[in-house]
Amino acid sequence: MTTSKAAPARSTEPPVDMLPVEDAVDRILSFCQRLPTEIKAIDDAVGQVLARDITAPFDIPPHDNTAMDGYAVQSASTDGASESSPVRLKVIGELAAGYLFKDAVGPGQAVRIMTGAPMPDGADTIVPFEETDEMGLRAPGQEHAAIEDVGILKAAGPGNNIRRRGEDVRAGQRVLDAGTVLRGPQVAVLASLGVGEVEVVRRPRVAILSTGDELLTPGDPPAAGKIYDSNSYGLSALVSQYGGIPQRFGIAQDTISALTAKINEALESCDLVITSAGVSRGDFDVVKEVLAREGAIDFWTVKMKPGKPLAFGDFAAPGERRVPHIGLPGNPVSSLLAFELFGRLAIYQMMGRKPQPRPIIRAIADEDIVNTDWRRVYARAILEQDSEGRWRARLTGPQGSGVLTSMALANGYAVCPEDRERVRAGEECDVIMVDWDHPLD
Repeated sequence: MTTSKAAPARSTEPPVDMLPVEDAVDRILSFCQRLPTEIKAIDDAVGQVLARDITAPFDIPPHDNTAMDGYAVQSASTDGASESSPVRLKVIGELAAGYLFKDAVGPGQAVRIMTGAPMPDGADTIVPFEETDEMGLRAPGQEHAAIEDVGILKAAGPGNNIRRRGEDVRAGQRVLDAGTVLRGPQVAVLASLGVGEVEVVRRPRVAILSTGDELLTPGDPPAAGKIYDSNSYGLSALVSQYGGIPQRFGIAQDTISALTAKINEALESCDLVITSAGVSRGDFDVVKEVLAREGAIDFWTVKMKPGKPLAFGDFAAPGERRVPHIGLPGNPVSSLLAFELFGRLAIYQMMGRKPQPRPIIRAIADEDIVNTDWRRVYARAILEQDSEGRWRARLTGPQGSGVLTSMALANGYAVCPEDRERVRAGEECDVIMVDWDHPLD
């Protein structure tokens, strides 16, 4: 465990012009409305949200059927059966799944039956193969020869190994509610009902735009004084991960005219605009100015670290639409972290999903998490359980807002609240979990 160090000097008064994180979330979500619906094939709608309830048109299973390979018999015909004194029944037929047996099973009779096949009339139980002497009735090389009678080695009670009609779903039952996110099990249920297409909320088309004269596109040769644009690629990946459709519009130069042209292009087709950089107080930070000219600014600083300079507002778009805009910071960590806290929830709301926060656990900090300026600190951490089953939060290394690997290594964000100077090593803190083995997203 790392020992505590002296904290850097902390300002004596909290800032008054920064918006708390929760207020910023509320104001962003108030702009983000659910999108229209569309009809999609069920296997193309994974991750989307049902727009209407799904009601079963028939029972599932649609008939009583066998849960095991064996023999369909009348249970009374097996009374007294044992391995030492088998009860012999006449085999009157064989039935595979997908077919119906035309006759009825009477006393002393049996139908050889495969899993999933409908129960024959007259039969009320299934005797599994392993509770019969079937294996000893065929000579070597005659495994598929017909059997005239079979010995039952164990008495069977009525209803054994039978799946009853409607035990899963009843006709007229509401099976899936509007608002349900479609994943594998839900798609399987739809398929079991014979549903091939569903009405779902459309995925948001998210414009992603980086700004800065210093940026190069990955694949370009390195150049002096330049850096590669990591933000738009990382943000595109997150948009896809959270269900949106990313549309990258490249890199805009640090001029009002260049940025305005890119944004107007994006507004032709997109439902949400994400920019990175250009939202702090520098001479060339032009996003706020373009937002003020072309749209409206709601807020532009949030009480968090990293990620303080975050501009939010909306643009007027063709068709009398208002398109929300999130102007992320340019530092890579700040950009990705702010999108995790705000952009993910905006996409969820537009998709019709509940904008639910990530799960939070309590963990023991292995190192100090220092807060120097009254902002909520999100420290990138690796969460692991120790030998006693306690969660521990180990920082990923240097926590600067340009240390992009700190995001790639983290599976959680350890939080130091804005009203605390530090979380000391050995103390518990909240940790926002972002990468479970079984993620919620």
